[in-house]
Amino acid sequence: LQFTMEDQKKKVNQLMTKGEPKTGHQNNRSGLPSALARVKNKMPAPVQITAEQLLREAQERQETDSKPPRQKITDPDELADYRLRKRKEFEDALRRNRNAMPMWVKYAMWEETQLEFERARSVWERALEIEHRNVSLWLKYAEMEMRHRNVNRARNIWDRAVTLLPRVDQLWYKYAYMEEMIGNVPGARQVFERWMEWSPEDNAWTSYVKMELRYGERDRARAIFERFVASLPKVTTWLRYAKFEGKNGTAAQCRAVFERAVNELGEHAMDPDLMLAFAQFEERVREYERARAIFKYALDNIPKSKAGALYQAFVAFEKQHGDREGIEEVVVSKRRFGYEDELRVNPLLYDVWFDYARLEESAGDADKVREVYERAIAQRPPSDEKRAWRRYMYLWIYYAVFEELTMKDTDRARQVYSEALRVVPHKKFTFGKLWILAANLEVRCKDLRAARLLLGRAIGTAAKERVFKAYIELELQMGNIDRVRTIYEKLVETFPANCRGWIAFAELEHSLGEMERARGILELGIEQPLLDLPETLWKAYIDMEIAEGEADRARDLYSRLLDRTSHVKVFISAAQFEASQGEADRARAMFRRGDGVLAEGENKEERVLLLESWLAFEEGLGDAGDAAAVRAKLPRQIRKKRPIQTEDGATTGWEEYVDYIFPDERMPQALKILEMAHKWKKQKTGDDADAP
Repeated sequence: LQFTMEDQKKKVNQLMTKGEPKTGHQNNRSGLPSALARVKNKMPAPVQITAEQLLREAQERQETDSKPPRQKITDPDELADYRLRKRKEFEDALRRNRNAMPMWVKYAMWEETQLEFERARSVWERALEIEHRNVSLWLKYAEMEMRHRNVNRARNIWDRAVTLLPRVDQLWYKYAYMEEMIGNVPGARQVFERWMEWSPEDNAWTSYVKMELRYGERDRARAIFERFVASLPKVTTWLRYAKFEGKNGTAAQCRAVFERAVNELGEHAMDPDLMLAFAQFEERVREYERARAIFKYALDNIPKSKAGALYQAFVAFEKQHGDREGIEEVVVSKRRFGYEDELRVNPLLYDVWFDYARLEESAGDADKVREVYERAIAQRPPSDEKRAWRRYMYLWIYYAVFEELTMKDTDRARQVYSEALRVVPHKKFTFGKLWILAANLEVRCKDLRAARLLLGRAIGTAAKERVFKAYIELELQMGNIDRVRTIYEKLVETFPANCRGWIAFAELEHSLGEMERARGILELGIEQPLLDLPETLWKAYIDMEIAEGEADRARDLYSRLLDRTSHVKVFISAAQFEASQGEADRARAMFRRGDGVLAEGENKEERVLLLESWLAFEEGLGDAGDAAAVRAKLPRQIRKKRPIQTEDGATTGWEEYVDYIFPDERMPQALKILEMAHKWKKQKTGDDADAP
């Protein structure tokens, strides 16, 4: 061991000797050997600074620029000094960068605000000397003169601008607009004439035409259009000329324009838009043969890929004015063949039958429409399930609607409905909509006896609630109250569990002022052993008695209802009713009774809901209430866990739920032990604190 330690010391001394710098060489700053000095600590710093923190600190430490105070000038010398200083700032800025056009604009506009117009003009002129092609400078310069009603100066500026920049349309528009606004129409016309010499775009010509039309100069406008089509011979130009003649000229003049367009445009005349407009013009003037010839000529010479809209327009034209036999076959045949192919594969595709019938209806051939409907209704569903018959029955309905509305043949519509009712297997299911539509047809035909027979037959064959409602509505419109009562009696007899029927029957008698009848109906209703919505029936009965001011009867109804059910909402509603009647003691007794009943049950949430309503009632009474006693009954919430079990009984996890411990409830043994443990811990802590 001694030998080993000495050997290690020798090795360290040798390393230290090797690391010492030689004579004449510069030593490192740390005084350590150079090999050890190059070693760096690559461990992370204890405090890390993120780039986000650096940016946030830079933003927080950034100083806000202070705004200069507002200066109020009251002395002429001070004003002169201010102007001199501002002008010096502007001149210095422009001396640094004379091409900064925004600075020139600010300078000139500032001079304008100082009412130094000569100086402002000088600034504008200096800016234009630097860059005379800047449109914004010319516009702002001229607008300054226009604002101050210097018309001649503004006119001179516009003249210079349009002379230097004749291809800038905005300058011409502004120039002409100024002349027209001051009432100098000849001057505006002269501006447009100078502009037209440069052969501008379409909008310039149309603006010139619109100006002439505003002053009723149709001949001048026509002459402008002649120059327009000569300057820009294209389809859109001729269409505008033809549209002008259609509005302001005669049919012969408009036709002459279209004919000239076709002759002068040459091969470019075979444009779908031009030919379509030409044909539509002839159609408007009732020259149907000319329009047909134009359509055919265009379709023969224009490529099919470009003639889609033209072809559709030709089809629509032939539908309206031409021979239906020929053109309809061209339009409908392709789609008809597609539908036939689909139906050949599966004839039970009722959506395809709908589209097929709609296609034939648009074609307008009644015989073909009837043929399609007859073929469609012949495809009866193979299944006797109602959902398989729903789409099928709409074929019958659409067929009847077509006969009644389109063909005005009520007899055929009646036959369609009759046959549809015969086809439906009413012993298995029925369609109330079909019965109602058939009865409504008879009503529209003013045959009330037939409508009543149909609805009565519907009730006797397969009664449905909507059929009863339709029958009742019909008789109410006719004012036959006795029949309405009979139908309601049949309704409640057929559907004794339907609370809506009992309520509607009672509301009818109530509206007629027959309170005893209404009470009798509702009494019969609530005595039924089975009801779908009994709470709505009881509520309607109680609300009716309250509306009549019969508080004792309503109180008796609440008492009878509470004998049957102990639902928390019934107790709350009864207590609120007593409170609305000013019976605070009765309301409190009702709350107390509900609390006693619900305390015996297992649904603690309902009891909490009752106590909260009770507390709100007591607080609403103010000093007369006893809110403290109710608060003493409120439970304490505790969180518990229970296992989550699947259908096979396996536990997949645990979930938390809230349980309520009421003051009058016996505390579980586990909670008692836990409470005693807490008390012992507090006592122990107190004893340790008292010890020296």
